[in-house]
Amino acid sequence: MLKVITSPHNPLIKQFYSLRVKSRERKKSGLFGIEGIRETKLALAGGYHLETILVCPEIISEKNLTYFKQNAPDAEFIEITTEIYDKLAYRGSTQGVLAIARAQDHSLDGLKLPSNPLILVSEAPEKPGNMGALLRTADAANLDAVIIANPTTDLYNPNTIRSSLGCLFTNKVATGSTSEIIAYLKDRKIAIYCAALQASVPYDACDYTDGSALVVGTESEGLSQEWREHSTQNIIIPMQGVIDSMNVSVAAGILIFEAKRQRGFE
Repeated sequence: MLKVITSPHNPLIKQFYSLRVKSRERKKSGLFGIEGIRETKLALAGGYHLETILVCPEIISEKNLTYFKQNAPDAEFIEITTEIYDKLAYRGSTQGVLAIARAQDHSLDGLKLPSNPLILVSEAPEKPGNMGALLRTADAANLDAVIIANPTTDLYNPNTIRSSLGCLFTNKVATGSTSEIIAYLKDRKIAIYCAALQASVPYDACDYTDGSALVVGTESEGLSQEWREHSTQNIIIPMQGVIDSMNVSVAAGILIFEAKRQRGFE
């Protein structure tokens, strides 16, 4: 028998809601909320510790409930009503599961890289949706790491998790300041290829088969001067239309898959 919560005023329900809407609460507690079968399974596969799993018995399948009991035996399982589930869930298609998980370490020092890594660096992504799309692209290419420079939103924003389709949990992700990341890359002799207009060459003119970091900036401002000063080579995607920019995740995808092509999609 599982513990049952029927009141939306229960402290645990209030905690989950607070984790969903308040970055300050996520940072203070080191916890965050997850919504959905796929996302929760990916978090488990990515080594995340689930502290609490909330299930709506009217929605979740017995097969999925059994899976979580077997794979998250240390989690506290709690039944909630459909009323509470509807209050907490963003989407109605998440198959009856919510979870409270503990954040992982995303320091540069904790990042383990293979030889000749291929890394995506994103400087100050402006929107959780853009960050999520970058993480999906990184997962699709099986990149060795994603590094976020000067993050303007925390990684565990529910919009980031949702837009990444859970790929926050499938990538190696680190954060740091621009200065820290540049020093980290240079110390490991990883070439820095910055997507920038100034002093650039076409993106497919460079050799990415050695250790490489592909660096993208914001759609509105591009990359900061510091990145351009320390770039091994600035690169550009030639445009043939009227506008001179594209969505950052689309641009990153073009750069990433050119690098993967050169590496034989290893």
